[in-house]
Amino acid sequence: MLILHEAGSSNPLGLPLIYEVLPFSPYYMLKDTLSILIFIIVLLYINILYPDILGHNINYQIANFLVTPTHIVPE
Repeated sequence: MLILHEAGSSNPLGLPLIYEVLPFSPYYMLKDTLSILIFIIVLLYINILYPDILGHNINYQIANFLVTPTHIVPE
């Protein structure tokens, strides 16, 4: 996080600007912490309430050991 904001968030050249520099600690750290916290909350929400939303339906089919799946082709 410190390397990300070392030159300033809106300073593409990385040149030091005396008049347009904000201190890193209170503003950017709060912004980054809040965005990480929101990301974790959304991830936990999906994981707890809808755990199968990112999975495949084929995982819930009963396996038939006598039939080879169609996507497996002998060489």
